[in-house]
Amino acid sequence: MNVLLVGFGGREHALAWKIVQSPMLTRLVAAPGNPGIADLCETRAVKADDVAGLLSLAREIAADLVVVGPEVALEAGLADALAEAGIACFGPSRSAARLETSKAFTKDFCQRHGLPTAAYRVFEDTEAASGFLDSLTAPFVIKADGLAAGKGVVIAQDRAEADAAVLDMLGGRFGSAGARVVIEEFMVGEEASLFALCDGTGAVLFGQAQDHKRAYDGDEGPNTGGMGTYSPAPVLTDALIQQAFEELIAPTVRGMAEEGNPYVGVLYAGLMLTEQGPKLVEYNARFGDPECQVLMLRLADDILPWLEAAAKGQLSRLSGPSWREEAAVCVVMAADGYPDSPVSGAVIRGAGADFGGEAVVFHAGTKRDEDGTLRSAGGRVLNVCALGATLHEARDLAYAAVGAIDFPGGFHRSDIGWRAL
Repeated sequence: MNVLLVGFGGREHALAWKIVQSPMLTRLVAAPGNPGIADLCETRAVKADDVAGLLSLAREIAADLVVVGPEVALEAGLADALAEAGIACFGPSRSAARLETSKAFTKDFCQRHGLPTAAYRVFEDTEAASGFLDSLTAPFVIKADGLAAGKGVVIAQDRAEADAAVLDMLGGRFGSAGARVVIEEFMVGEEASLFALCDGTGAVLFGQAQDHKRAYDGDEGPNTGGMGTYSPAPVLTDALIQQAFEELIAPTVRGMAEEGNPYVGVLYAGLMLTEQGPKLVEYNARFGDPECQVLMLRLADDILPWLEAAAKGQLSRLSGPSWREEAAVCVVMAADGYPDSPVSGAVIRGAGADFGGEAVVFHAGTKRDEDGTLRSAGGRVLNVCALGATLHEARDLAYAAVGAIDFPGGFHRSDIGWRAL
């Protein structure tokens, strides 16, 4: 099987790492890839939102399957173009991807189908938004409607902060992504992530994890795209997982099909585990990052049959999936200044070392000079991951690898997994 993998971050490096282990694979090409991915397969300098370029590349390599990593490719309509060309794609259409690309769409969808989520309103002007805030009590949840690279959510602790967040978003900080804001009631509970593969008509649970969104230890500092994660998450009991599947994921897949937007790919449900049961915080239309990294470490199955079956509407023919009993931990090494103003160009040494055991380093935002020097080139730079017999052991292995990497231009949290431990 010839596979085209679209994307450039840690999620895509983890997917490439898993895909190349498949006996089904003939050829893997990644676009645009990164230095870590380039150590595993061919890479081509085609951007993730260049639909015409990616379609041409898929035809050139006679791709049997295109695996879409980042949300920007979905919003650009890559899956739609591939469908028109008759090329199988693991990833939803642009219309179905609105479950991630428009928070207002998702909240309205939940309301239409009676799915458990926070009360909300959508606004395009500050005066109306201010009136709704008057009816709520702190803290306040303010979200940009569109894609904002994981930075479009503010948990405001007081009214002044909430008003400033609304003004900031509607004032153009996120461009068109902030043309509308969603204001929600604050939900109390622990957050966790649940994944399902979908083939347009059905869904299969595909792992779970818990991540850390705040930049600094103790869940302090600004929200980020994720500073680390672990799987399994003890807080997600079998009963809660089944409840979330029956009350959120399954009716979402049915409802999208009924509305003419069949959902194909991975559906990532961000859950708040409240006293009333699991409620939806948000949907993502792709594997999470860095959640994907720990899932790929724990997945015991060959991943290609699952990706192909989802893309071709054939999930019902597979049973499983099978997971390793070990726990996995991922620690993100980020650039100084992340998330607001990450500093690029810092030299990184030791990322390619053999850390022994079950430790793996995935590249998230790196570049390599002509002389081979590795440098930071993004906000989240490296994902240092490890498997262990217990969560404690996996965490110790991951942090031992972090300590062996020389990255003076970066920082990381030292408490990944603290909720479970």
